[in-house]
Amino acid sequence: MSAQAKLSPTLVIGAGAWGTALAMAIARSGHEVWLWGRDAQQMAAMKQGRSNERYLPGLKFPDTLKLADDLASAVKACRHVLVSVPSVAFSDTLQQLKPLLSDDVPVSWATKGLTPHSGQFLFDTAQDILGGCRSLAVISGPSFAAEVASNLPTALTVASPDHKFASDLAALMHAPTLRVYTTHDVLGAQIGGTVKNVLAISAGISDGLGYGANARAALITRGMAEIRRLAAALGAETETMFGLSGIGDLILTCTDDQSRNRQLGLAIGRGLSVDEAVKAVGKTVEGMHAAREVLMRARQAGVEMPIVEQVCKILFEGNDPSESVQALLCREQKAELKHPVKNRVN
Repeated sequence: MSAQAKLSPTLVIGAGAWGTALAMAIARSGHEVWLWGRDAQQMAAMKQGRSNERYLPGLKFPDTLKLADDLASAVKACRHVLVSVPSVAFSDTLQQLKPLLSDDVPVSWATKGLTPHSGQFLFDTAQDILGGCRSLAVISGPSFAAEVASNLPTALTVASPDHKFASDLAALMHAPTLRVYTTHDVLGAQIGGTVKNVLAISAGISDGLGYGANARAALITRGMAEIRRLAAALGAETETMFGLSGIGDLILTCTDDQSRNRQLGLAIGRGLSVDEAVKAVGKTVEGMHAAREVLMRARQAGVEMPIVEQVCKILFEGNDPSESVQALLCREQKAELKHPVKNRVN
């Protein structure tokens, strides 16, 4: 049995843009994939039109992508479950999934963020709910759903302590336009995928204020320093922060207007209130959900994250965006590197 066959059929839970795009990408290679979402009316429309016109208009489904009417039946028929729901729905989704799963069915997810209120990383939440013996994996990396669904070149990372599951999942997803790498650094992949959403809001605010490319580059670079500090304090591997799920995802989310987090920041920077900006985006903005929890985890770890702190002040305390960005750019002078490398003579 091939590595791909071991995880096929696959059930994707979550019929938003990203869940649909991943289901399409896997099905495009000829693998059997089921897609299930909570909105029965939307699912019916998708089944009739063979596309997700709400989130990915004009992109037809591959023949091997099937729409599931009943979650329990779909879980029973599949060898692998991939969850793609907003972080605020992650715990409830796993609770609903738990009694339906056989012990040998692995679970992966493409959700980025933290568990609301507790600030727990999603891998820890999944272990708490599904048990520590089940194979689990995180899918992360710089990727917009519309580009994956359109079969444009993309690279992703699968993070799991179970090397075999990570390899099997990478093989299942791999395609001529989709390159999938593996790592065992689950914590690092989650930190990069979570914090970059908050930082993208700051980049959007700066651009919305008209502060230009120089300010954006400064925020991205210093934002990367914040990610590295948090990763080091929590025990992740520094190397991961310079990979796809770290700097790759950060650059993508901070610089392209397809990013919902950047869209939110742009709207705020251009003068909309936070509530107005959220309505203008009209879709889940993970950075807004994660900002408080990231700051909480940073303070618990004794890590300074001034950009994240200013984003929280803008989102939740009514701070003026221009004053917050100026406060970041006008902080006290200091060395960029704490321990600069000395020149060596060979």
